Amino acid sequence: MTEDKTRRLTALADKVFSVKSDPDQLNVDEKVLRKLRNIHPMTISEYRVEDGPVAWLLVIPTTKELMDQFLDKRINERELFEKTQAGEAYEAVYLCSALVLEEYRGKGIIKSLAIKAIDEIKKDHPIESLFVWPFTEEGDTAAKKISRLVKLPLYKREK
Repeated sequence: MTEDKTRRLTALADKVFSVKSDPDQLNVDEKVLRKLRNIHPMTISEYRVEDGPVAWLLVIPTTKELMDQFLDKRINERELFEKTQAGEAYEAVYLCSALVLEEYRGKGIIKSLAIKAIDEIKKDHPIESLFVWPFTEEGDTAAKKISRLVKLPLYKREK
């Protein structure tokens, strides 16, 4: 069953984000996961039930300068990731992606994962803002709710 839930989350990611057909987006593979963990251990979060993962969250702490470049469309998501280096002082957190299997939606899973990740990153970095590039209405709504709960301003990149 673990394999089934992992396969379903992967298929959901492909459906929502279409990263294989958009070179501007971050295509998460093992190399990307290693760099994310090196940037900060809380960049990747997972919620599991007894038979496997049902939600994945990816956040990227970065500099305000890179956030501004991304929001102004001077760099894309992949470039944002590539230009973010481990060991920097991060002032912003990019709410990169949140995936929840349909039958587990509406239970606050992503909200809880995000709050925990942001709070942990804030212990190590002077985080002043959040930013998002929403692909769905649900993602946009979740980002706004998370922003309110962690009391940080939210900036949005338009499509």
